[in-house]
Amino acid sequence: MFPGRMTLSPPGPPCGPSEELQELAFIERPIRRSLKTAEEIDQLTVDEDLNDVERAVYLLSVGQEVQRASVISNLPSLVRQNPAETFRRVVPKVREVLNGAGAEIQLAAATSFLTILQDDIILIHTHTYSILKTVLLHLNHRDAVVSSAWLETLLSAINALPKETIKQEVLNPLLYQSQLSHSLQARLAACRILGKASCKFDSLIVKKELLPLARSLCRDVESEVRVCMCHHLESMARTIGVDDTRAELLPELLELAGDEESSVRLAAFDSIISLMEMMDGDDRLHLLVPLVMSACDASSQVDEGVMVSLSFQFGKLCSGLAGSLSDEQKRLLLQKFQVLCITGLPTEENRMDVSESTLIRCNCCYNLPAMVAFVDPSHFLSDLYPPFSSLCSDPEVSVRRSVAASFHQVVKLLGSNVHVIHKELLLLLQDSALEVLDALMNHLDETLEVVLSRGDNLMLDNKLPELLSALLSAEQQVGSSLRWRLHEKLLHRYSCLSRLLPGELLHQTFSARIFIILTTNKVLPVQKEAARTFCTFLRYNRKQEQRQEMMERLIQDLAQGRSYWNRLRFLDVCEIATEIFSRKYFNKHFLIPALELVHDPVANVRYKLCQLLPWLRSSLRLPADKLLLQKLDFCVQKFLCREKDKDVVAMIRKTVLELDKLDLSEPFHMRHEWDLLDQKKEKEEMLLLEMEQLERQQNDGKLVSDKHVERKRRDSKTSLSSTKSMSVSSSTGSSSSGKEMRKAKLSRSRSLSSQPTSSKPMNSDRPL
Repeated sequence: MFPGRMTLSPPGPPCGPSEELQELAFIERPIRRSLKTAEEIDQLTVDEDLNDVERAVYLLSVGQEVQRASVISNLPSLVRQNPAETFRRVVPKVREVLNGAGAEIQLAAATSFLTILQDDIILIHTHTYSILKTVLLHLNHRDAVVSSAWLETLLSAINALPKETIKQEVLNPLLYQSQLSHSLQARLAACRILGKASCKFDSLIVKKELLPLARSLCRDVESEVRVCMCHHLESMARTIGVDDTRAELLPELLELAGDEESSVRLAAFDSIISLMEMMDGDDRLHLLVPLVMSACDASSQVDEGVMVSLSFQFGKLCSGLAGSLSDEQKRLLLQKFQVLCITGLPTEENRMDVSESTLIRCNCCYNLPAMVAFVDPSHFLSDLYPPFSSLCSDPEVSVRRSVAASFHQVVKLLGSNVHVIHKELLLLLQDSALEVLDALMNHLDETLEVVLSRGDNLMLDNKLPELLSALLSAEQQVGSSLRWRLHEKLLHRYSCLSRLLPGELLHQTFSARIFIILTTNKVLPVQKEAARTFCTFLRYNRKQEQRQEMMERLIQDLAQGRSYWNRLRFLDVCEIATEIFSRKYFNKHFLIPALELVHDPVANVRYKLCQLLPWLRSSLRLPADKLLLQKLDFCVQKFLCREKDKDVVAMIRKTVLELDKLDLSEPFHMRHEWDLLDQKKEKEEMLLLEMEQLERQQNDGKLVSDKHVERKRRDSKTSLSSTKSMSVSSSTGSSSSGKEMRKAKLSRSRSLSSQPTSSKPMNSDRPL
């Protein structure tokens, strides 16, 4: 029947059923091994009548390791439910299980105790003390990962324990034992404990008991210990005060700044800079300035770590040392910053790692606002514009993203000189990397407020069309990508243009584009943000004709559109319009087109309208909106009487219940707040209308005044000519009449003389 599918097997040894069964048995063998036996199932079975605490105690006593780990991981929830019973019965069992337990259970216990301490679940110090005893037992675990987890738990416990307990249980073992006898891991833990515990005690105890131990750790033979202690000296310095810091800690830090290990020098450099605010003018001048200038020396470029730290702290250093630097030192610091801004670029000798040099330039971008304040905005063009322009056109995306993130701060500092970096703003807006645009969009509204505040100067420089073109190209680039969240953010930032651009220019440039996004984009959050921006443009537009045109587009293309998708979008626009416009404006322009969608043939549109009815009802107030309320009630009755779709019927029933509760459920103070907010919106709209009328009157007055001036000019000319003609006619009236008679006689004589002689008898009869 199917000859094409018939194949003959090649000759070979016969394959009997016994071999097939052996193959199946081989396949099933690992599955059988993975199954639990009846005895194992009995061991894993727990009585259902046990409560949570009893079940935890039972599993910790006779359960398997995976069950014990599960109970320990669930310890925070047990403490929340029943803290007293948990600490009385479960925590001692956990302490027994931890003796000799593996790394998995140790990590689970450390994480659970840390969660209990951080969430402030326990309120009794005795419970915290019991946790502390458990932590101290396992702090020196042989596994470094487990030991680090227990150390984090201990540091969190220090915040919750009283001073006496910390001093007796935690600090005494550190203070009265030889540090050299401890392991490297224990000495590193001692550094972190000292830094954390110093915040709990007063300056006298820290100076007498903790500071000698910290000084000995600063001189440890291992560089890791010296680095760790350097990082925690700042907390001790803030506890002992300025005078003791200058006498006790600064000499140690300056000595560590000259350590043979670069990591120690870097840690000391960072600690000294962090303590700069605690130094007076003399210390900054004699201690910190030489250190910074030596770090800025060209010979220190070999130490990449110091260079990275210097680039990160450069703005803070310049701001803090500005009053202690000479003009020459300021010039050297500025030159060093200019060098750091181009570190690693192809134009320079690249002796550093690419990632390190890129990080240095990113740090320079972070410090740009502080450097602009350091050099004074008036000197920006000569001192900082070249490195700033270089960073804006850097080949690395991360650098351009960093400069875009701080661009708004630079713009604010420049103020009226913002036109200097107009080209760089266009460059970042037209950047091909979306990460750069994302960083720029975070504060684009603040940037545009400063840039567009120049107004007529920007228009005179012909820079406004370039800026608007760059903004549109940025939107098109983001809109053509898959980064819809960035597109939503961009549209949100563009809404500030309604306050910054003239209405005519905004209507011609952006309104049409935003409406296209509203009607064509397929991402719902982007559509809603486009609707919000379009409504914002509509609200702040001061031209009645343009507002009417925008409303007609909303009604014709959305509310009355052929696609049900557009009609759904109109209901989204109505939902947003209730937040932006006043009730009066919304009821006048949006309410009736929305209610007319009750006749829509698509059930989804009617369903959406049912959801929106409570919003529409909340915008009505009696007795002013009595007719509109009747129309809304008619819409509800139509739904109840004629609707056939079951989902719409269910929604309208739910909506009717909400409408019945609407007036009763709203507290008076909330209605009062909403009314005040609505009155504020209505006043703003009336103010915009008055401004529009005032502008129109000014324009009409200007036209009338121009016509009046022209008419006056013409009237003056005509009056002048008439007076001249009147004077001439009054003086020479008789002579002019005589001249006219003579001219008439002369013309008649000429006419007679021009006639032929044969006609004389005929013309002789004419009266003269």
